[in-house]
Amino acid sequence: MDSFSRGGLTFDVRDSGPPDGPVVVCLHGFPQDGSAFDAVAPLLAAQGLRVLAPDQRGYSPGARPTGRAPYVLRELVDDVVALLDAAGVERAHVVGHDWGGAVAWALASRRADRVASLTALSTPHPAAVVRSLTRSLQPLRSWYMAAFQLPGFPERLLLADDGARLRRTLVSTGLAEDRAAAYTRRMQEPGALTAALAWYRAIPLGRGFGAGTVRVPTAYLSGRHDPFFAPAAVRGTARYVRGRFRSVALDAGHWVPEAEPDRVADVVTSLARAAERDPH
Repeated sequence: MDSFSRGGLTFDVRDSGPPDGPVVVCLHGFPQDGSAFDAVAPLLAAQGLRVLAPDQRGYSPGARPTGRAPYVLRELVDDVVALLDAAGVERAHVVGHDWGGAVAWALASRRADRVASLTALSTPHPAAVVRSLTRSLQPLRSWYMAAFQLPGFPERLLLADDGARLRRTLVSTGLAEDRAAAYTRRMQEPGALTAALAWYRAIPLGRGFGAGTVRVPTAYLSGRHDPFFAPAAVRGTARYVRGRFRSVALDAGHWVPEAEPDRVADVVTSLARAAERDPH
């Protein structure tokens, strides 16, 4: 499949690997798209896994509704369920990075019936992040989330000089130059950056629907040099997982799918194989 639809929106999907293999769904973050997993997908496909990497809501040109309300977490989770339905998949191994990690945590706790395993990349459990706000320097690491609430200004700032500031910012946080340039080009598409920022701007509207306790087999890969998440949030993630849990600290920064594809593929494959032996 190269796309699926929900509620009048059309989402682009990268579909690779054997059509009849166990399915892995890879969810990107800001300001990425499904290509964030381009180095991971072939490794998983070589292990017999089918990989679905959608361009999520706001990132697919055919799925950019206006306003904040369409980007609340409940809608983002339901988009993934619609992807599984369209692919005819009952349960998938879910991988999420950055904002995609937040969606993956919520999906695994709210719709565990559709999740065979969870691999979270970089993003701690959201409740661990909230708890760390009064116990660490996490507020300083999350300052940009407040700045993104301002209407219009972040778009003008980040896209000035043909997106030079956005590109430089991504590189300064450890993303490779070529990926930073590619993501910046995507954000220059009409309405793309505003739609991507709507994920942040919708946070105040989504109270009451967050990630709860996760009981599916879970792996959490974090970068020791991630500038966005405090160690307290990383350490605190385990308290919100009741299923089999593995935490892996990488000598990496934030951009784990792009920088550590082999480690990501190894962990996802291990979870998938374990699920085959011992379905929960």
